[in-house]
Amino acid sequence: MQEFLIPAKPDLQAARESWLKMLARERRLSPETVEAYERDTRQFLHFLTGHCGGSPGISDIANLRPADLRGFLAARRNAGAGARTLGRGLAGIRSLLRFLERRGLVNAAGAAALRAPRQPKSLPKPLTASDAKHIVSVEGQLAEEPWIAARNAAVLTLLYGSGLRISEALGLAGADLALATDTVLRVTGKGGKTRLVPVLPVALRAIAEYRRLCPYHLDPKGLLFRGARGGPLNPAIVQRDMAKLRSALNLPDTATPHALRHSFATHLLGRGGDLRTIQELLGHASLSTTQIYTGVDTARLLEIYESAHPRA
Repeated sequence: MQEFLIPAKPDLQAARESWLKMLARERRLSPETVEAYERDTRQFLHFLTGHCGGSPGISDIANLRPADLRGFLAARRNAGAGARTLGRGLAGIRSLLRFLERRGLVNAAGAAALRAPRQPKSLPKPLTASDAKHIVSVEGQLAEEPWIAARNAAVLTLLYGSGLRISEALGLAGADLALATDTVLRVTGKGGKTRLVPVLPVALRAIAEYRRLCPYHLDPKGLLFRGARGGPLNPAIVQRDMAKLRSALNLPDTATPHALRHSFATHLLGRGGDLRTIQELLGHASLSTTQIYTGVDTARLLEIYESAHPRA
């Protein structure tokens, strides 16, 4: 991690460094998340330096009040930070204070009592049906190796055809969908929750073609989808190949593998699917999570109305 001048007394500097190492080593957060938390808490310490009239130490943050934290969030908002940035910053500060509280050094109640900024609801951006069909076809793949093109087509078809998350698709075992007669797939999603999803014949054919061309032995208990060297297929590889596809097709940056899952839900809803069924297919714990797709469909209806109605 890059070295920065930290405006804090040695005791707080050392404790913060221990907290960051704990996030990386014990909680195994991604380097990007740890870097974001480092940056957020560094900005908080800069704020406290002016707020407290000097570099803060552990004794200075031992009993932070909600008003102190609101002052920091207001300062960040005035500097142009959005709700998501503010929410992440508050989450980092809370994590640091809880870390210190477990060591009996501070009281984290003030941070816990503060409500996080309301996050704006962003509508998912699905692909058109024609673009989705082209992206999931074997003919549309850009990989030179036929088996890799078939692999990518099979993975992307599962995302669009069954609404899988990329982690769910890449977590499938060799025994899953081993028969051409399989029509339902048991998927384990977030929180270990299991659901049943239908598998279209086109997906079965795509998987069968990948199995036929794959140069590696697909053990029934091992992972179904393999990387170029035979190891587990990394999600970043699928995302990279999808980026090449959208560039070739002149699609927006929102055309990601996850957008195929959004497209699955949006296209079902547009064809008369009900929200409760779509919720089950997606594996959402709450119907409110699925309801965001009604906004997508409404937006599409308004777009059609404005472009087609004679008086629009």
